[in-house]
Amino acid sequence: MIDGLRRLGRALVVLALIGMLISFAAQSPRVLQLINPLDYVEHITVYATANGIDPFLVASIIRVESGYRRDARSSKGACGLMQIMPETAEWAARQLGLADYSQDLLFDPETNIMIGAWYYRHLLKCFRDETVLALAAYNGGPSNVERWLSEGTWSGRIEDLGDIPYPETARYVRRVLNMHRIYHRAYRSQWPGKVGQINAD
Repeated sequence: MIDGLRRLGRALVVLALIGMLISFAAQSPRVLQLINPLDYVEHITVYATANGIDPFLVASIIRVESGYRRDARSSKGACGLMQIMPETAEWAARQLGLADYSQDLLFDPETNIMIGAWYYRHLLKCFRDETVLALAAYNGGPSNVERWLSEGTWSGRIEDLGDIPYPETARYVRRVLNMHRIYHRAYRSQWPGKVGQINAD
């Protein structure tokens, strides 16, 4: 009986050590890179830098929105890597002076990232450079976020995300911020562009 308990105890210790090693390995940059690859690094760097935003955040939006599938299309009609609605893209293209823009270009990675990064920066300007508000607006629509704030439905703080009437939007913000932390840990020593900080208070 005692020998059996000792063997069980040793087995539990070994399992605990294995679990700790796996947990440690999963946090190493190399393992995180294998699990969370990056793509379109050059385009992300160029257009994040041009708009003064953290390239890791643009990469995180792409990962959550489309999983880096350039031909992604949502049931609501959002297109491409950053899942931009056609009417939003058309408006943004006019602001950017893209004379030859057409909807098909939303499936071109460079054009999609150019428009998506600009639009995200536009939302940041609309919402006092608050990352959480801009991400909520990117997913749930700026007019909805404005209404939630003005009516007191949501405080705009990250700790109150559960108050957002659209559960999908709350999940979206959490997923993007979590992905940002992962990308930052995995790639901060290798990213070719300047990495900034985000305001997620």
